[in-house]
Amino acid sequence: MRIIIQRVKRASVEIDGELANEIGMGLLILVGIEIEDEEEDVNYLAAKLINMRIFSDIEGKMNKSVLDMDGELLVVSQFTLHASTKKGNRPSFIKAARPEKAIPLYNSFVSDLERLASKKIKTGTFGADMQIHLVNDGPVTIFLDSKNKE
Repeated sequence: MRIIIQRVKRASVEIDGELANEIGMGLLILVGIEIEDEEEDVNYLAAKLINMRIFSDIEGKMNKSVLDMDGELLVVSQFTLHASTKKGNRPSFIKAARPEKAIPLYNSFVSDLERLASKKIKTGTFGADMQIHLVNDGPVTIFLDSKNKE
């Protein structure tokens, strides 16, 4: 499982020209689930993300988590995070999980975040053609992969 975390001043997701969800200060999280992912991957990334200190303290150092800041979270599915560009010029998505596997893990990730944050998490719509609008704060963008815990 892979996630891209973007610290934002605000972010929103549109579907078919309609605003589906929006947040103020917080994190936009893009989520890609691969065929080998399990609940363990979900639990690891949810806990890592919610406690990650990527917001500035009074001295300007990244010492605060989204919980410390009472920030909002917007979670959007993005199977293209598992694109393989090894051969040719057209990405292969063979490692991306099919919806029957990915949707339950995606929903579990959102549920874990809601439990850990003690608040409702906003989302896009799994599998929809979405337009994401954001103001990246910093910019701060971090990539995490549950299979490569660097």
